[in-house]
Amino acid sequence: MDLGGVAEILVFRFLAVFARIGSALAFMPGFGEIQIPVRARLATALVLCAGLLPAVPAPAVVPSTPAGMTMVLAAEVTTGVWIGLVARILLSAMHFAGYQAGQVSGLANAFAPGLGSFEGSTMLATFLLVAAVALVFLTDAHHVVIRALVYSYQVFPVGSFMMADKASEMVRAGARSLYIGVAVSAPFYVAGMVLNLGMGLANRMMPQLPVFFVAAPLLIVAGLIVLSGAAPSIIGFFVEELAGWLGTFRF
Repeated sequence: MDLGGVAEILVFRFLAVFARIGSALAFMPGFGEIQIPVRARLATALVLCAGLLPAVPAPAVVPSTPAGMTMVLAAEVTTGVWIGLVARILLSAMHFAGYQAGQVSGLANAFAPGLGSFEGSTMLATFLLVAAVALVFLTDAHHVVIRALVYSYQVFPVGSFMMADKASEMVRAGARSLYIGVAVSAPFYVAGMVLNLGMGLANRMMPQLPVFFVAAPLLIVAGLIVLSGAAPSIIGFFVEELAGWLGTFRF
């Protein structure tokens, strides 16, 4: 084989790897955040693809037709986008949990800048999102992300779409994200219910008590106390769920 043929194969292999890994990193929590400059994200994807190229079973031959090349690259982009979107759906559980906790604890009107393409986030939602992304790197879960990208070639061979499996897993991801959001916000519901029940009983005993003005600060204080105690478990639970899915691509 001449030098031109070798170069052609290497270029196509790199494009195929970049199509999957680059697409996954574009949506992956921690790597695809909109606060990171586009050039930095692109450079990270290119360097990572160059490093993983010898370790992944990229195509050994170049398709003979442009249609064949397009199909292979389209399949790789589909797989990469699917991996990144499922991880992003799991991250959205923190947004949902923060919004629900804010509603219960009286902090729903404390808005903060959106993160991860979410607009109109509450303060608690933004806090949980930032903490979850930070913990991904603090616990070395980004290494799990890289291993998962390499492992994806065993689950999804190069050039395969497997749309039915991906669609069903996407539905399970939505259900799992909802479960995580409800589960981690449950302590706030319990605290809010107990406090509101107590204030209702107090109002029955003392009708002249200004319940609204008394209950609002108590709800905020109770919410912050619950958050300070439950935040480590909430974020840790999310990271475990994300790492568990990345290890098997199954729920």
